[in-house]
Amino acid sequence: MSHTDAPPRQPARPSKSAGDERLLHRSLARRLMGRPELGSVVGAIAVFLFFSIAAEPFLRASSLSTVLYASSTIGIMAVPVALLMIGGEFDLSAGVMVVSSALISSMFSYQMTANTWVGVGVSLVVTLAFGVLNGLLLTRTKLPSFVITLGTFFMLTGLNLGFTKLISGTVSTKSIADMEGFNSARALFASHLTIGNVDIQITIVWWIVLVAVATWILLRTRVGNWIFAVGGNADAARAVGVPVTKTKIGLYMGVALAAWISGQHLLFSYDAIQSGDGVGNEFLYIIAAAVGGCLMTGGFGSAIGAAVGAFIFGMTSKGIVYAQWNPDWYKFFLGAMLLLATLLNAWVRKRAEATS
Repeated sequence: MSHTDAPPRQPARPSKSAGDERLLHRSLARRLMGRPELGSVVGAIAVFLFFSIAAEPFLRASSLSTVLYASSTIGIMAVPVALLMIGGEFDLSAGVMVVSSALISSMFSYQMTANTWVGVGVSLVVTLAFGVLNGLLLTRTKLPSFVITLGTFFMLTGLNLGFTKLISGTVSTKSIADMEGFNSARALFASHLTIGNVDIQITIVWWIVLVAVATWILLRTRVGNWIFAVGGNADAARAVGVPVTKTKIGLYMGVALAAWISGQHLLFSYDAIQSGDGVGNEFLYIIAAAVGGCLMTGGFGSAIGAAVGAFIFGMTSKGIVYAQWNPDWYKFFLGAMLLLATLLNAWVRKRAEATS
């Protein structure tokens, strides 16, 4: 009597729906809903369409180049400020630090040497030291970063005015346009590229490079994990071995580095610097990061979102001009934009949590 053997039983494969949730397939829509910059992208599209209709010159290539330049001057600072906010901290001295960096370069070059590059190098060292100082004060005193950087904000504001009047006798520095090294420094920090009939300012290149580097750090390196960890819960991060102190000092040094780049652009664009400039710009950087999806409480956000937030600023500031509206309404638009973007981001996050 013949018979057929039953095939060996295969071990049951774990069901994806009942197994490791990391193996679950997530649709493109759900992945997009989880991105921190989604709300700002939607807002940027809305602002772009609005000014495309309201202002006829807005869509010209030269106008878009001007919009990108205005965006880049905010975006260069907004990117490291966003990383700092993801790490759970603020820097209210960022705007004044830009001017401090430019003043140091200008006054040191004019008073101490005949070559502007020496002043630029000294400015880099001193500006990075400001970042280290903010980080050390924060980590050693355990005081809120709002208090620490508000103190350095006032200190730098006073130093800018005091040293400028002491050395120059006025509230502005002397022109350094005829000094050795000025032209090469201007080429690096304040030149432009011509593509077709459109001028592309070098700050746009700096901005794109900083966004790319910051995104790579956040998403592809261990330091990026540390930044999210210290912003989410610093005590828990420290318990699992994250170097919280070094991470926060490094974030403040990142802000200082961007302030140095912005300061050199300011100096080599105008030859001379007013000591009172920069006050209030720190709020623009913070708002751009917040509009881009960075949480005020830390642990969430992206460099791309901060760049989109800066782009919204650039479109709004120049769009009002192209539409020939009264620029007195600019601050109203900024406040309304911050509120709308914050509400939109909150709504997007709730939708993402509900569908995940």
